[in-house]
Amino acid sequence: MSARMISAFVRSCIVTLRAFWRITKQLFHETTGALFAVFAGYGGYIVWKEWKRGWSVWLMAIGAAYALMMAAFAFGSFRRAKRVR
Repeated sequence: MSARMISAFVRSCIVTLRAFWRITKQLFHETTGALFAVFAGYGGYIVWKEWKRGWSVWLMAIGAAYALMMAAFAFGSFRRAKRVR
């Protein structure tokens, strides 16, 4: 093999690995955002269920804070996935 062919092969491997790394980072952020969205939905469901039962206000407040926090994490994760370059 000539030196130019080896150099071209190494460069193509680097470009391919960069593309795979970018795809992996984006997929990680999207998956994480989806899981946080599921957790936020579950927190909202728990708050609604406790509200129907008429239980403690503190339990509903903690559940609402949890749901809002998870929704913020989901939003941030999807936003990072969009910014991956």
